[in-house]
Amino acid sequence: MQETNSTIKTNVQFLSAKEAVAKIPDAARMMVGGFGLSGLPDYLLQAVIDYTDIDNFTIISNNITENSNAYELFMQNRIKKAIGTYFTTSREVVKAYREGRIEIELIPQGTFSEALRLGGAGIPAFYTPTSAGTELAKDKESRVFDGREYVLERSLRADVALIKAHKADKAGNLVYRKAGRNFNPMMAMAADLTIVEVDEVVEVGELDPEAIVTPFIFVDVVVNKGGTDCE
Repeated sequence: MQETNSTIKTNVQFLSAKEAVAKIPDAARMMVGGFGLSGLPDYLLQAVIDYTDIDNFTIISNNITENSNAYELFMQNRIKKAIGTYFTTSREVVKAYREGRIEIELIPQGTFSEALRLGGAGIPAFYTPTSAGTELAKDKESRVFDGREYVLERSLRADVALIKAHKADKAGNLVYRKAGRNFNPMMAMAADLTIVEVDEVVEVGELDPEAIVTPFIFVDVVVNKGGTDCE
């Protein structure tokens, strides 16, 4: 256990991108943060492409954004299933789905966000009215509460989460930058292994405690994009 000062002890590791992605298991169920390109951990995804030969990923992400390394991973046929909120922005993803080369599981965006949050909180399932009466509710259990139909949705967890934050301190506490926050904090809580890329690592005490969104207890590995140890 690394001692960072007299009051904070942490097991967070500070590794290069190559060292970090070596921890990803084969055929991983992997969360990828970001909304479009905002908050997307593209630096870590590039390391997955460059330094691993892992395939058969199940990707849990808002979508597979074109012009991103998530899309490059898809184009390399290394994603067997994608769980997210929309994939129709890419003709190639739609084509692959229709040809049976990728499995798609669609979840309404608010339900997706709540499924991540509750996955991190240890709650396995929840009822929501969002998809009631639609194709998305097919084969799912539903119940009526106060005269309204609700659909039972499973929460989401993963083997590993790749997320992006703006800064980490040397204990592993994270702050985010504007819209880049999006799904990243929830994914940090909902994975067995959380790897985060950051723009900068600062000393403990430099981050405003009120601005820390993800405490270090939800972080396993920090990769400093701006540091010399993340080549």
